[in-house]
Amino acid sequence: MRVSTRAVSTMTAVGALLALSGCGAADMTKQASPYANAAGAKTVTLSVQSWVGAQADVSVAEYLLKHELGYRVDRVQIDEVPAWDALSQGRVDAIMEDWGHPEQEQRYVKDKKTITAGGGVGVTGHIGWYVPTYFAKKHPDITNWKNLDKYAKQFRTAESGGQGQLMDGSPSYVTNDKALVKNLDLDYKVVFAGSEAAQITQIKQFAKAKKPFLTYWYKPQWLFDKVPMTEVKLPEYKEGCDADPKKIKCGYPHTPLQKYFNSNFAKHGGKAAAFLKNFKWSQADQNEVALDIADKKMSPEDAAKKWVEGHKSTWQAWLPK
Repeated sequence: MRVSTRAVSTMTAVGALLALSGCGAADMTKQASPYANAAGAKTVTLSVQSWVGAQADVSVAEYLLKHELGYRVDRVQIDEVPAWDALSQGRVDAIMEDWGHPEQEQRYVKDKKTITAGGGVGVTGHIGWYVPTYFAKKHPDITNWKNLDKYAKQFRTAESGGQGQLMDGSPSYVTNDKALVKNLDLDYKVVFAGSEAAQITQIKQFAKAKKPFLTYWYKPQWLFDKVPMTEVKLPEYKEGCDADPKKIKCGYPHTPLQKYFNSNFAKHGGKAAAFLKNFKWSQADQNEVALDIADKKMSPEDAAKKWVEGHKSTWQAWLPK
């Protein structure tokens, strides 16, 4: 992580929404919508991030743009940093959930002014290390990072060898975990599951067998409703403590998640831009849609429709007057 940046690879559970593999260094000439930033076109192109919470944002926004405002909506799957480049160039119109990219914000929002802040999503994100609550209840001192080595043997896996396993998602994640393990002198090895979906599968397998595990995870996330997890308190985050990635010894911050728009779209995007700026919901709202998509295997459109039908008073406030 830098500040609180999260990149997560694609979930198989979303089916038609995204392919399994992440974009990596995406070729935007192939992925960009031809309608993005098109003058006069009643079309909006949204960047789709690969974690299911962001997919929930996009699904509900897309449903309402289509059915309430009469827009065509295109989606483009792009990893976090390439999404900023695409947004700046007008290849997409909006990013619906960003977890904090100060370098890109400085470059595009403050210096070039090609990207405009779109306001908060209404959800605060937090990344941390977690153990299953059933293990924390038996060993309450595990919730302090200073006691992790005491339990390292119980967290060993074939992949971690003689060390305890700290499970991360994909090598494409932006994470401080390897540096934290080294700088805090912990007897653990970071092992990548490969994707958010693979990580969820492993967590569920551990939980079914009531085995101990230590994992990088984040809130908001629907999986907490299925597998209760307790956070291991890392050294307190303080502004600037993660400035040097090689020397990080602190945990992750709590970050209000933000939306960003292409500046031309923000200025000339009409009702679509106004609607997306007004889009703001709760963690419970997001988790409800995410759970339907990822766990109940509903299509993103059906999950969005279900939420829209049950929360009319919430989304009606987003519609431009």
